[in-house]
Amino acid sequence: MSERKLGVAIVGCGFMGRRHLLGFAALHKAGVLKGEVVALLDINKEVADKVADEAFELLGIAGSYEAIEVESGGLAEFLKSQGADYDYFSLTMPLKEVCIDYLDLVEPVARQITSVNTIVFKSGGGNGFSTDLLAFKNLLSPYFGKEIAILGAGGTARAALGALKGTNTKVKILTRSSSRHSKMIEAASDTDIAFVDWNDFSSIQNSNLIISTTPKGSTDSFVVNESNADLFEVLYHPWPTKLVENYQRLGKQVIGGLSLLVEQALFQIQKFSEEDFDFDVMRTKLLKVAEQTANK
Repeated sequence: MSERKLGVAIVGCGFMGRRHLLGFAALHKAGVLKGEVVALLDINKEVADKVADEAFELLGIAGSYEAIEVESGGLAEFLKSQGADYDYFSLTMPLKEVCIDYLDLVEPVARQITSVNTIVFKSGGGNGFSTDLLAFKNLLSPYFGKEIAILGAGGTARAALGALKGTNTKVKILTRSSSRHSKMIEAASDTDIAFVDWNDFSSIQNSNLIISTTPKGSTDSFVVNESNADLFEVLYHPWPTKLVENYQRLGKQVIGGLSLLVEQALFQIQKFSEEDFDFDVMRTKLLKVAEQTANK
């Protein structure tokens, strides 16, 4: 791979920001990515400062970390004034949607799901991609053509749904509100989609797979006494979640958030480095490193 050292900025320091940070830690420790996190941006400066401290420990390198306070709605100005200082960005919600209007090019699948988690800066400007969708395509392939239920309707849910487009998969989506239904339909317009009330969790237990894309604690009240479904929990911390414990108790297969973390990181590093590598070999190596880092 190229010896060029990349400068990374993580925009947003919540759950998804920590997820990207862990991914870069795994890539660095595995010797895949030569680079440093040069900026961590969040509306809450205290949160950014805390994550910056964590970054030094996780990455184990003498990097240059800078916490920059970003005002709400200030992404456009930041990209205009400082975007050229970086090689790429990993974005977290809600900036995954906001950034689209400020990019020079957005790949079709990212526009399809209205979500960009990766920006690569070229001579022509910023190009936006969704490695979340690509990761979901790989991880969900054993369930294509079956019945899948999705909990939530945010950017991660749209990435999962977008990955099911054209696979002849029947999908049920549990939401608390109908306000995001139209965006979900746009994410996979040719897919058989049914919306289900959030409180009707028992009605999706005949699905082949349930994908939980909601924040920590959102599903803690759900009671599962029996189910035919496997579970995909996109969270990795805390682990296991109460929902995971329920399905493990029933002997169901559980896919964890670290699998999604590593899978999307593989596609990101391919974008960043413009190099090809053996995904299977690298996946095994990075999962081991990610698990060790997450369990610290």
